[in-house]
Amino acid sequence: MAVKVLVVDDSSFFRRRVSEILEQDSGIEVIGFAVNGREAVDKTAQLRPDVITMDVEMPVLDGISAVKEIMASNPTPILMFSSLTRSGASATLDALDAGAMDFLPKKFEDIARNNDDAIKLLQDKVKEIGRQRIGRITRAPASPSISKPASSMSDRFSNLAKKPIVQPDRSFNNAAPTPTSSSASVRASGKQYQLVAIGTSTGGPVALQTILTQLPANFPHPVLLIQHMPAAFTPAFATRLDSLCKIKVKEAQQGDRLQPGCAYLAPGGQQMMVEGRGSNRTLRVFEDKNERVSYKPSVDITFASAAKAYQGDVLAIILTGMGADGRDGARMLKQFGATIWAQDEKSCVVYGMPQAVASAGLANESIGLHDVAVRLKREVGCG
Repeated sequence: MAVKVLVVDDSSFFRRRVSEILEQDSGIEVIGFAVNGREAVDKTAQLRPDVITMDVEMPVLDGISAVKEIMASNPTPILMFSSLTRSGASATLDALDAGAMDFLPKKFEDIARNNDDAIKLLQDKVKEIGRQRIGRITRAPASPSISKPASSMSDRFSNLAKKPIVQPDRSFNNAAPTPTSSSASVRASGKQYQLVAIGTSTGGPVALQTILTQLPANFPHPVLLIQHMPAAFTPAFATRLDSLCKIKVKEAQQGDRLQPGCAYLAPGGQQMMVEGRGSNRTLRVFEDKNERVSYKPSVDITFASAAKAYQGDVLAIILTGMGADGRDGARMLKQFGATIWAQDEKSCVVYGMPQAVASAGLANESIGLHDVAVRLKREVGCG
């Protein structure tokens, strides 16, 4: 079954270019176009696409507003295109808060090694998030049920800059959402830690915000964050998280000394490693010129360095994301006795990375997103 795509952009050149790239893949079918956000909302209701690609900046109704309306009326996976600027990064994060699944720079060659890789990256992202919708519709119950009122989805994102957002409903069918299982009865393992490390990709910005905004200022360990994201976006993302969280959040810099109650976000386009021992552990941040390394930053590279520096005293968490980055690093951590948690399939935007870890037998547990912070605080003894 081909993934059906609605392409939304006010540029006729870009609409044509995206359409040509997508339809090179026999598993993708472009079923329509829209030239502004208002038309995107209307055509989503009319055509019922599996995926929407959408520009952030458009006339009549901008991309962020269009995402909010679509997620309120006809929830659909949305891939945003954004400029690699400070304002473009901030607007893209707003779109993710509003319910968009993922994003690419508008010049997506900027994050690929060559044109062929850029084409495949776009095709793969569209197919992956499209399959999430198709699979969930297929699994939806046949009997009708009450869907969320449109106003509740819109209200949920009315004040993004001042308060933590709630994970948007991305079930993409009319079934009522299934409550997350309670973690109240799960006890801490009693294990001692010195570091928490979290790796994620597609769906990660919202997932990280969901977890980190619940951690107390006195969180007892440093936290490493590895999110697949371009270099232009990580400063804005770190600043946003820091403004919303009780713990300190910063984009990692070369030589940063790891401190409890601080989260260090790996800079886009670079690698982040832990160096040193004992109280002298610092971060090494560097440009990786190895073309065989697909992800920059890479969860595997950071996890592997954490295994060397901390051995088994690490709690590593793999959240939603495409691919298998983190599996090899988790394997190294596991060999030293570290604890590995994977986000469960039900709460993932894309189950690729957690599934890779779980299927390899490396995850101690699979945990729903909204249980992670509660469990994490209990596990490290601060909640």
